[in-house]
Order: sequence, then C-alpha cells, then structure tokens
Amino acid sequence: MTKGQAEAAITESLTSFKREFLGRGPKKARTYIMGDMILVRLQGVLSRAETQLSRDPEGVILLKKMRTKLIEGSGDKIKQIIFDCVGMPVATMHTDVSSRTGDSIFVFTMEGNLEQKFDG
Repeated sequence: MTKGQAEAAITESLTSFKREFLGRGPKKARTYIMGDMILVRLQGVLSRAETQLSRDPEGVILLKKMRTKLIEGSGDKIKQIIFDCVGMPVATMHTDVSSRTGDSIFVFTMEGNLEQKFDG
C-alpha cells in the first residue's frame, strides 16, 4: 500500500463511520500523513439543527460538548479504523469542530513514523 492509498482508505473509512454513527457524513474529506501524524479534515459536518444551535455562544458550548462526548465514546472504534488502514497503533487522538465553518479536524499521533513505513 502506498501513502496515497492509505490516506484514501482513512478518508473513506472515517467518512463511512461518521455517516453510520451520526447519521450523516461530511460534504468533503481529506487525509494527510505527515511523519508520525495523521491529519483528517472533514468539511460540512454540521446538521441544520447544529448550525442553528451554533448561532449563539451557549449553543456553541453545547455543540462542542456534545460532539466531544460522542467522539470520546467511540474513540476505541476510531483508533481501530486507523489501525486497520495503516497497520500501526494510534498513540493519541485529538479532535475539534468549528461552529463557524462546520469543519471537523482529527489529529492522530502514531506509535511510529508512517512516512518511513510507506516510503521504505
């Protein structure tokens, strides 16, 4: 598997998971492998209700808490998805959602250098 194929597999797998888990997936998604990190950008992830909710400061706090709770509850599944795509364990996972743009970001640090794995 090449680095590009691994990035595509992560994008597809994480998008499918989000679609199944949250009932809808992102409008656009892209994955980047850089050394021992994986960055996944999901665009257009907010539902209409979430977009409406994010129009006031209290709603933003609620939205972020809800999204964080959902992701933390499925963290082991998400880490398994990444492992299945690249064959390397995830060391840490970080995520956030922008209430302004509707983008979601995942950053995974890995237990090794992925670029060496795919280039070597």
